[in-house]
Amino acid sequence: MILFSYGFRPFFLGAAAFAFAAMILWLAALFHGLPTGGDYGSRAWHGHEMLFGFASAVLAGFLLTAVPNWTGRLPVSGPPLLYLFLLWCVGRVVMVAIPLVGAVPAAVLDSLFLPALLTICLREIIAGRKWKDLKVAAGLGALTLANLCFHVETLRTGGADTSTRLALAAYTTLIIIVGGRILPSFTRNWLAKTGRTDFPTAYNRFDVIVILASVPALASWVLAPASMATAGLGLLAAFLQAGRLYRWRGWTTMGEPILAVLHLAYAFVILGFFAIAATAVNLMEAISALHLMAIGTVSTMMLAVMTRATRGHTGRELNASRLTCLGYLALFACAIVRPLAGWLPDHAPMIYELAGLLWLLTNIAYLIEYGPMLATRRRSPL
Repeated sequence: MILFSYGFRPFFLGAAAFAFAAMILWLAALFHGLPTGGDYGSRAWHGHEMLFGFASAVLAGFLLTAVPNWTGRLPVSGPPLLYLFLLWCVGRVVMVAIPLVGAVPAAVLDSLFLPALLTICLREIIAGRKWKDLKVAAGLGALTLANLCFHVETLRTGGADTSTRLALAAYTTLIIIVGGRILPSFTRNWLAKTGRTDFPTAYNRFDVIVILASVPALASWVLAPASMATAGLGLLAAFLQAGRLYRWRGWTTMGEPILAVLHLAYAFVILGFFAIAATAVNLMEAISALHLMAIGTVSTMMLAVMTRATRGHTGRELNASRLTCLGYLALFACAIVRPLAGWLPDHAPMIYELAGLLWLLTNIAYLIEYGPMLATRRRSPL
């Protein structure tokens, strides 16, 4: 079956479809009181399903496609891929049906997917002897831990602030690591194709310094979000990340939206670290910083990767249509609009609704254009 021939196909399609449906449920809960999430409550359910439902599916689609390229091994496909996808689906169903299955059974069933994905990735990395890619597995391991902690924290205290920060820190770390691999590479290849030689700076010691500064900043934010140490580390990481992005010469790609969007998405990494610092000194509400990172840092990069990977791996030209660009713009706007609720509380309901509609527009645009690509044979060989 074509849909289960490669990891990106079912998981990108499932992620976009679920992101659309989950937002409909969240808006219904927010504005019409639809009971969602059972004992978890609608807010906790919304946060969990965006982080560990939608985003984990995109991550799975990316890793199940990228890891075989890194290791030179065959991708997971056919029945094993189907079973893994069904395991993710089970998690989504039980989290919606908590009142029927119970909070603890739902938590247990939902917690099976990420360990299974981690096991597959570790097996492939070890078998391929790609030891440098173990840091990607470490980020996935942190995300797996964050999901387990989210369930425990919610069931014990009714909130999951620490585990939410841990999940966003894990996603951000993965973006920093993988982004440092794909952004300069894709940019160099495109510039070379156009005959230019003003290439981005290759990975070197500065990138190592940036990563070594960013991880402690994220760790401090997870453990002590209101500390001065977090403010200082967050600012340092933001400026270093800005220097890193500048070295990739993103302005040279503005004529190619499907490439430029990767650089624009990475800019939210910088904004995310500024938000961490601002939150620590009470210049920004914690929930606004969380949404800036969740939508801006994580979701915009995921959409950028989804569109590029879908086109590339289905034999289409690597360019962005008007509909794709509309999806990009809608998500960037969503990332900017949603955090404003913290500064404009009197207008919060309108901001929630606008952000939700922009999110829906992004995902329906992806489904309309890329859904058929994901479900049909590729046009030409890789």
